[in-house]
Amino acid sequence: MQADEMRLMYVKFFEERGHKEIASASLIPDNDPSVLFTTAGMHPLVPYLLGERHPMGKRLVSIQKCIRTDDIEEVGDGFHHTFFEMLGNWSLGDYFKEESIKMSYDFLTDVVGIPADKLAVTIFEGYEQSATRGEQIPKDEEAYQYWKQVGLNDNQIYYYGMKENWWGPAGETGPCGPDTEMFFDMGTDFCGEGCGPACSCGKFVEIWNNVFMQYNKLADGSLAILDRKNVDTGMSLERILAIYNHMGSNYETDLLAPIIMKLVSLTGLAYTAENQREFRIVTDHMRAVTFILGDYKKISPSNTGQGYVLRRLIRRVIRTLKTMGLSENALLQIAETIITLNAAVYPELSENQEYIVEQLDKEFDVFSRTLGNGLKAAAIALSALRPGERLSGSEAFRLFDTFGFPLELTEELAKEKGVSIDKESFMNHLTIHQEKSRSSAQGLFKGGLADNSEQTARLHTATHLLNGALQTVLGSGVAQRGSNINAERLRFDFSFERKMTEDELRRVSGIVNEAICMGVDVICEEMPVEYATASGAIGVFDKKYGEVVKVYSIGEYSKEICGGPHASNTSELKSFRILKEESSSSGVRRIKAVIEE
Repeated sequence: MQADEMRLMYVKFFEERGHKEIASASLIPDNDPSVLFTTAGMHPLVPYLLGERHPMGKRLVSIQKCIRTDDIEEVGDGFHHTFFEMLGNWSLGDYFKEESIKMSYDFLTDVVGIPADKLAVTIFEGYEQSATRGEQIPKDEEAYQYWKQVGLNDNQIYYYGMKENWWGPAGETGPCGPDTEMFFDMGTDFCGEGCGPACSCGKFVEIWNNVFMQYNKLADGSLAILDRKNVDTGMSLERILAIYNHMGSNYETDLLAPIIMKLVSLTGLAYTAENQREFRIVTDHMRAVTFILGDYKKISPSNTGQGYVLRRLIRRVIRTLKTMGLSENALLQIAETIITLNAAVYPELSENQEYIVEQLDKEFDVFSRTLGNGLKAAAIALSALRPGERLSGSEAFRLFDTFGFPLELTEELAKEKGVSIDKESFMNHLTIHQEKSRSSAQGLFKGGLADNSEQTARLHTATHLLNGALQTVLGSGVAQRGSNINAERLRFDFSFERKMTEDELRRVSGIVNEAICMGVDVICEEMPVEYATASGAIGVFDKKYGEVVKVYSIGEYSKEICGGPHASNTSELKSFRILKEESSSSGVRRIKAVIEE
């Protein structure tokens, strides 16, 4: 079966049960600053899940374009994606657990044809009252009884807690509730004691998630019971299509296989078990990139917000293609394949094709220049080594993180110089970086220091963010002319010929606060000043710096040569506010600002 047939089959099944089809919303959410992208079909339905009447009625069905980057490191296996199509059906105060479970079971067994004994389901085990949360949420005995009624055995039903079987809200606040998830048993053996659907061994693949929205999470973290109960479901089109066709991965479906074949043609490589991860990363990321660029809201690569995510995806594609031996710009040809595959269902892709091509061309050129600077930095690092010596893992990781050098490229350059690379150390650095990035995205890095020295460190970090934001808004010609910091405020002088407009000030403040909200780690590295310059770090009064300098990096918001002190993570800054923008001297402007709880 092909994707078009599965889409039609799903929609028809629910239309026959009183649901009305609604169109896919934009990938860029409306009026929701808490998330960058539409991550689920329920995003455009939040007002209706909270009680507003939907014009199409109480039973809805849709196929929604989605972007998720929380498990981007999993991309490359058979089933995880950054972009995917979510099949969803909703009850807005109509049916609830019993009918929802029955319809899901019937679709999976009667329509898709999955044998009942190949299914496993999970149910919410409850949440006991604690000091940190006043609610006591009961064990979902109802869902258990309804799964038993359709014919599942006890050994197919698993109870899990908040992490596995509680969904939402999509942002900081909104509708949420316990869920029941459906899994397909791949037929492999249990990996050991405790193995079940929550295990990552690969025995079980998640198919569908039915959320029983009974609560609304408020800004203070508490849960209010919704006036009416809703059902929100989501199922990956890619996964159910692969399972229906008895395929080992989503990449064998007609949604993705033609992109793989295009890559085979472009690279001249066979698609094998040894290189399938690289093929899959390029395939998945380019699909996400093409859909983001093809969206009517026309997001472009940048260092902030959705543009930042887009830029990182494109650059990861370029890096990966280089490891596959493809240095020229193949992005356009891959995007054309994706547009051809999807334009009939998503006409915005063909309508915005010119924009997609234009942005991919620009970003390839920009990143090519970055890689050129990286070659210079690599030459400096390798020139300090004698044949037979090893390039440190930290140096190899810096080339990867700053310039997008894949390890294979650094190895190639090192081999030409007769040196090797400390791969184990490189992988350790990479793992730490991934864990920190993931934790930061989840908001796990908290402030908590209150004395003046720590406040000064935060303000110092804020000047870095301010400097970067000014360059983004006013142009790269802006240069720092000095700063003055005390425990109460920061003062920052910069070259600029005119008074900033109110809009420019709002944009600058917005970028700084975005960096704070994203919880970015502040990374300090020591390196030769030539290396720092080659890496793109900026600095003021160059003559005062010694041969080895400290470079502070704050994601893609800022990279500066500096002497200290700094916060460890931008989340410690809490909130940034500009007090005043004024003239300091001819051609120099001054901003005074504070950070607040």
